[in-house]
Amino acid sequence: MKYVLLYTSAEDVMAKAMAHYAAHRKRIDEFHAWGDLLLVGAFGDPQTQGSMGIFRTRDSAEEFVADDPFIRNGVIARYEIREWDEILTP
Repeated sequence: MKYVLLYTSAEDVMAKAMAHYAAHRKRIDEFHAWGDLLLVGAFGDPQTQGSMGIFRTRDSAEEFVADDPFIRNGVIARYEIREWDEILTP
């Protein structure tokens, strides 16, 4: 089981994101280095489609959002964590 974090962008996401991207990216890199964050990225149109991350555990997804600069600073309007039963895991 993996855990998918879905972000819904706030209005003017690109303008808001730039001010907080460095701190957000640092958090991404830390969670990835620890092996908790497996994949992350924005969809084709981040404003209307948002972004997602795939985490190894629910706890790591919850820990990530608890102090994500994008959440704290209103870049993200809302988020959802879903269980994902990946079937192609080697």
